[in-house]
Amino acid sequence: MSFTRAELEAFTGATLPDLIADGVRLLFTGINPGLRSVAVQGHFAPRGNRFYPALLRAGITDHLIDASAGMSAADRAYLLDQGIGITSLVARATASADELGPAELIEGARALTERVRRFRPHVVAILGVTAYRTAFASPRATLGRQPADLAAGVPITSAEPS
Repeated sequence: MSFTRAELEAFTGATLPDLIADGVRLLFTGINPGLRSVAVQGHFAPRGNRFYPALLRAGITDHLIDASAGMSAADRAYLLDQGIGITSLVARATASADELGPAELIEGARALTERVRRFRPHVVAILGVTAYRTAFASPRATLGRQPADLAAGVPITSAEPS
């Protein structure tokens, strides 16, 4: 599935629904959806994105998920059945995460905290330590487990974006 630059730019500001349900154990949190992800309605959709191959290599999934043309209903169900959820700090799609301002990231942290209180995952993995630093006012944060929990004892881990 291919798009022209103009077709993709038409998705600027659009959103991608969270992949999350009761019983989520591990909640992956991207910075914000990219234009292609919104266009096909699949998290981490661009071909070459390392997110799903990393899940497979880590043993989190038992097969490689391909969301490049949108995520299949079977893969959505599989992730949810495994207790895996996917969300974003900021819902608004952009061509690049550097288009987001600090206020959006801070508001995103507040909204993420509310989702975590609602769904109570065991762990939240935020994919983007630089965005994490701004969103959570933690300028010295490093990769890995963070010293403060997000909400009600839910640990946070920050990682480089996939």
